[in-house]
Amino acid sequence: MVELTKSLDGLEKLIGLSFKDSHRLELALTHSSLKQGRDAANYERMEFLGDRVLGLAIAERLFVEFPTAPEGELSVRLNMLVSAETCAAIADELGLGRYIRHGGELTKLAAQRTRNIRADVVEALIAAIYLEHGYGAARDFVMKHWGSRLTAPASARRDPKTELQEWAHQKVGRPPAYALIDRSGPDHEPLFTVSANIDGIAPATGKGRSKRQAETAAAETILRREGIWPKG
Repeated sequence: MVELTKSLDGLEKLIGLSFKDSHRLELALTHSSLKQGRDAANYERMEFLGDRVLGLAIAERLFVEFPTAPEGELSVRLNMLVSAETCAAIADELGLGRYIRHGGELTKLAAQRTRNIRADVVEALIAAIYLEHGYGAARDFVMKHWGSRLTAPASARRDPKTELQEWAHQKVGRPPAYALIDRSGPDHEPLFTVSANIDGIAPATGKGRSKRQAETAAAETILRREGIWPKG
């Protein structure tokens, strides 16, 4: 218990906030591998809440920061900023990994899984701040640690298919469907034509030397046409 208290003190200094209810902070750092059993306390409920608080704080800032951006562009930026990749990067910058309480088997997990755990802990920490200090403090934490990422240039985008998928989920609740329209040319140099289809949105076609290239081209056409990406 003494070691845990010292650990929590170090984290409080790191984030610049103290907690009267130290159990909240402890819970935000506790992975399910530490205690077995369905009802064992861990950060999962906190992560659920923190994810929503983070999303609101980011959405609020983007709405102000980009007053002329269409909904699609705002959605893509939001999804990037609350992604597991971004949250795990924030965790690494803060050094949160050394505060996570877990069972020994956690060290055996693949890098992808530990990335998700670090991301979850960041969101659980945001929930702990929200519950202890209110939304204002949680928002300030997000603004401080997401920093320049909030206004990153459009070049920070992911590939067109990924961005279109996330936009489509926001817009209609399902991913785009790609259909092969044509395959022409010799076997050593084929040309594929593919359509990208989203419910309620005009389809777009793309061409490429592989189906993947054609799908990417079709996705980019929709992104630019719908104003999610600037034309150019």
